[in-house]
Amino acid sequence: MSHGRMHELGLATRIHRTCRRGLAPGARLERVRVAVGELAAVEPALLRFAWSAVVADGDDAAAVLEIDWRRALQRCAGCGAVAARDGMDWARACARCGGTLAIEGGCDLDVLGFDYLAAGAEEAG
Repeated sequence: MSHGRMHELGLATRIHRTCRRGLAPGARLERVRVAVGELAAVEPALLRFAWSAVVADGDDAAAVLEIDWRRALQRCAGCGAVAARDGMDWARACARCGGTLAIEGGCDLDVLGFDYLAAGAEEAG
């Protein structure tokens, strides 16, 4: 398994453990929402794949991992303008005033929330 897959597998395991903490035995996760920033060194497709592997053989096998992708911004310290980026290209100076650009956000890696079915609860259907 490649280094990248090992990283996302560890993250998926920690996300699962975090969500399971405090749930009663027999409760099932249905949906987990996480924020992932583009600078967090996490590949969303690999994290989803790892999530599927982590929950595959347990009570949470049907749980869906939803990823809220958070882009990083470049904002001018002088005039406040947000610099447009194309892909991973980063500008060093503001096109409007020549001021220094600062990177904001994009480092997110947080569990935003989760939905679960309590132990003994029947699904509507």
